[in-house]
Amino acid sequence: MTETVALSPELGAELIDVGDLLSDATVARIREAIKWRGVLLIRGAHLDDSAQLELSRKLGTVLAPGGKEIFTVSLDPGKNPTAEYLRGTFCWHIDDTTNRIPAKATMLTARHVAMVGGGTEFASTYAAYENLPERDRTRCADLRVVHSLEAAQRAVNPDPTEQQLARWRRIPTHESALVWQRRDGRRSLVIGATTDHIVGMDPDRSRELLDELLEWSTQPRFRYTHEWSVGDLVIWDNTGMLHRALPYDPASERTMHRTTIAGEEAWS
Repeated sequence: MTETVALSPELGAELIDVGDLLSDATVARIREAIKWRGVLLIRGAHLDDSAQLELSRKLGTVLAPGGKEIFTVSLDPGKNPTAEYLRGTFCWHIDDTTNRIPAKATMLTARHVAMVGGGTEFASTYAAYENLPERDRTRCADLRVVHSLEAAQRAVNPDPTEQQLARWRRIPTHESALVWQRRDGRRSLVIGATTDHIVGMDPDRSRELLDELLEWSTQPRFRYTHEWSVGDLVIWDNTGMLHRALPYDPASERTMHRTTIAGEEAWS
């Protein structure tokens, strides 16, 4: 009988003794876990690409950037031509902050794991906002923030070449509310490595506030760290979970297959 167990007090759920992973009942459990717990883990699922796509399609429309529904996450340029950009994933971030409508969820399956390091950390910006002192909620309520690929890349490459800068700046910036109030009434912080600056605020004060909020949101009480084993399946709410990869040897075989579920609600 399928059982759901919390991964930490504030976020995360693990499904145990899963029967038919693709059944309507299991998919419904997955949807609920992602919505209310942010991160869903099934250990040793061992999905192949076909099964991963089938499960992803049961959760929504699968995005196909570059024409590929399965994206290979690897620092090996032979496996992933865009490997250089993945160094930015070692910083806390939310995907798609430069898009009008962010991806709803992300699914990763572990094909090879690093011998040392290579875990994935998650932090709930729902819980972080809900536990903010009232004075800080008031301070953030009407602020807007600009997101850029350049901000995320500069975090790991602070001295780029002109060619690198030009590539980064091909991706348009996007402005969103610092506090996203969703259609269902839930609120979360829209922060992370892509945050360039707060609109209309002194640059130094802007950076200070964004760093303060990131530090608050990623404290241990709002965080879960997953140490991967081959075959693990993790799905998370991209819109409300910060995530980052923990360091590992780029020469390792660590390889993940990722599918991305299209979003339905634009940033506020």
